[in-house]
Amino acid sequence: MSVVVGGQSVGALGFVGLGVMGEPMCANLVTKSGLTVYGTDPRNEPLRALAALGMTPLGNAAEVGARADLVFICVADGEQLQKVCFGEHGLLAEGSRVKVIVDCSTTSVALTRECAAQVAAQGVTWVDAAVARMREAARAGTLSIMVGAAPDVFESLAPLLRCVGSDLVRCGPTGSGQVVKILNNKVLFEAVHSLAEALAIARAADVDGAVLFDALAKGSADSKALRFQGIGHLLPGDFPSRTFPTLYARKDIGLALSLAAETGVDARCARATAGLFDETIAAGHGADYYPVILKFIEAVHPIAQ
Repeated sequence: MSVVVGGQSVGALGFVGLGVMGEPMCANLVTKSGLTVYGTDPRNEPLRALAALGMTPLGNAAEVGARADLVFICVADGEQLQKVCFGEHGLLAEGSRVKVIVDCSTTSVALTRECAAQVAAQGVTWVDAAVARMREAARAGTLSIMVGAAPDVFESLAPLLRCVGSDLVRCGPTGSGQVVKILNNKVLFEAVHSLAEALAIARAADVDGAVLFDALAKGSADSKALRFQGIGHLLPGDFPSRTFPTLYARKDIGLALSLAAETGVDARCARATAGLFDETIAAGHGADYYPVILKFIEAVHPIAQ
């Protein structure tokens, strides 16, 4: 079986980066796409799990690139992205057959456009397809995917993207998917910051946090952030590692601040939230799920003392 994406025939898929989000995304491609899938990750555990589903595990990105026509990437940051694409054992090393790269990571808009230009010189199409929602959505194949691509590329890629996501939005040309994803995270982080602050103030004022959040959920302050991060994590104080750590949140809001600077916007809310992330990381919570900012707010907030 093969499909055509952006005018390129695709007979086999690759997946590089089988972490918290990448592993379940790859699992959905293996079970739903009807195509052979090759994958790689530094850790053996996801390779074994996915091999049991039918994925072929390989030793590095270059080995994936030698076998796959279209490769999905889901890595932590821009440095890893450049390494898996252009490094010594990267996707585009000698012998590569890659025709399309679909980057599901969250990195800077400038880097996305630089990578796209670099691979275009080798006849490769670059698509930024940043994903949103949590691991549960990755497992269920219900991610939100924000795509930067030409209209024809988006339409031809959509059947594969629907293996991992239920909501696909073409945001514009290359880089636009990253713009929208960065701003999605900016708004979310600021909302959770506000919820954590409100919870700390309510508790310090002798109001039950559950009562506060129940009232918010019934009024104009209702939101997905309130129901998931607020009620699900802030209230019970549940901040597990390997969910979405504060370090990653700080990286992403840093991308928003950079984008704001490039566009001449004074992003005051983003600066405040970035500062809180910095203080929370310095307090030893960098690996914890980022709503852990509540611990820092309650420790130092003037009202909470």
